[in-house]
This record gives sequence, C-alpha cells and structure tokens, in this order.
Amino acid sequence: MVRTVFAGLDGSAESLAAAEWAAREAGLRGLPLRLLHVWEPVPEPMAQAPLLGGETLQHWSEKIPRDAAAGIRLRHPGLEVDVQHAPGRPADILAEAAKDAELLVLGSRGTGAISGFMLGSVGLSVVAHAERPVVLVRAGEQDADEHEPDPAGIPSAATPFRPVVLGLDTGDHDDSVIEFAFEEAALRETGLRVVSGWNLPPYYVYGLTADPQLHDEIARQKAAELAEVLRPWRQKYPTVDVVEVSRSESPGRQLVDASREASLVVLGRRVRRSPIGTHIGPVTHAVLHHSTAPVAVLPQG
Repeated sequence: MVRTVFAGLDGSAESLAAAEWAAREAGLRGLPLRLLHVWEPVPEPMAQAPLLGGETLQHWSEKIPRDAAAGIRLRHPGLEVDVQHAPGRPADILAEAAKDAELLVLGSRGTGAISGFMLGSVGLSVVAHAERPVVLVRAGEQDADEHEPDPAGIPSAATPFRPVVLGLDTGDHDDSVIEFAFEEAALRETGLRVVSGWNLPPYYVYGLTADPQLHDEIARQKAAELAEVLRPWRQKYPTVDVVEVSRSESPGRQLVDASREASLVVLGRRVRRSPIGTHIGPVTHAVLHHSTAPVAVLPQG
C-alpha cells in the first residue's frame, strides 16, 4: 500500500500553512497528498441554514478543501492531491487517519519567536495518541523560513535548507526516530544537529565542589555515549553532515534555541497505552509550545 502525506484542514490560517508544508514534504518524498477535512456533525436543518452571505455550512465545508486543493495543484505542478471529508470528533478522526499515513501534518497557531506554538486540544490529543509521525506547523510558516538566508541576509527558497534538529536521549531512544531525522536531512540535502541534554545524578552534585574535574569526566562519558548511538547511522547516511551536541543543560531549552536555525525539529515521545489523558512528556511539551520551526513528533517504544 502506497502511503500518503495527510494534512488536517479546516480553513484556518494554521491549517492552510500545514497543507502547504505537507505539499512540499509530499513533493520531497514523491508521495501523494491528501487534505483531510473533518467536521463535527450537526442536525441537517442547521447544515442547510444560510450563513453570512447566504451560503450554508455545508457549502463552506465543501468549498474550503476544494479551493485549498486547487491552489496547491497550481503551486505544485505534478503533485497528486485529493480531498477527503470525514464527520466526527476531529481528534479521533485525525488520529485514526494517521494510521495509514506516511505522516500527518497539522497547523498550530504561532505567536512569534518568543511564544512559538499555541497548541490546541485537538493537536495535543492527536500528538499524544497518533501511531505515526505528526508534524506541527505554525500559521504563517513560509517555504523560505526553512532555508538559509541569501547573501543579503534574506531567507530564500533558492538557498540550501537549514539543518534538521534531532532531540535524543541516549538512555531512552528509538531507532525509528533517529532514522526519520536522518531521512529528513537526506531529503533536504542538509545537515543534522543532534542535541542531547542531560543532568548530573543527584549523588554527584555534592562531589563537584571537592572534585571540579568530575563534571568534565561525566561530560566526556555522555558525549561518547551519543557518538556510539549515532555511529551506525552516520555509516548508513554518509552524505549527511552530523553535528553532535551533548551538554548538561535542559534538553527542552537547548532544542528551542536550536529551532531558531532549523528547518525541522524531530522528537520522540513515549507511547502510553491508556486512552485517558494527553501525556506527551515535558521536553516534547516545551518544544511544541516554543519552537520557531515545524516540529515532528514520533511515537517510540
């Protein structure tokens, strides 16, 4: 079965930015794009009731994805684009659609470099429960934002891609997340920056005063662990230039800082089998709310 890049679409600026990002990603992967328009069912009289200007709710539910698809076909000649309508709870339908997707792309309201994402309940629920990669894209995200500035200092789609950033915990990682990050870097013909943050064990803290070299020894150990995890992937993707960053600092803060110069941030999240709650972990939560680049979240373990 040929997988498809899905994009959730509701007509908002966030979802339109997500659809455009999904179109670019589908083009890089050589896959079709499906725009998934989900609406919560309403009684038939309400669906047929005229809204502002005389059009009905049903009219707009059909027009929004149709117009979006037409625009994407014009901007991305040769890309296969289709539209799927589905009634139901958006979070449930989108998470179910992700099962058959190469990846699912959703929009998230962006409020600038400081505040980053405003992740709504639907996006949070999908990220927490989807079985495939989910990418969150800010409203206003442009193709040029993913590229290096031109000689005049202006971002341009004609320049190389900014690097992909991977957040990696050497003690709790999943090969599928690492492979996804390397593949994204290879597709973009760009580098991969691997960020691994760590904290000193509590029983080391008091020893630092007596032995100031202890921190450096632990840092060397952590850097060696990161290098060992990445060694087979460097061999598998020899064209991807890898920069390893292992630092005693909050992983979330490091990844948010790195996102300012990234085309994509890749994270894993621990799978939780309970259908109750939307636990995605503190690092993923922080990055999703403050990253200035699109964020891909993959289930792991």
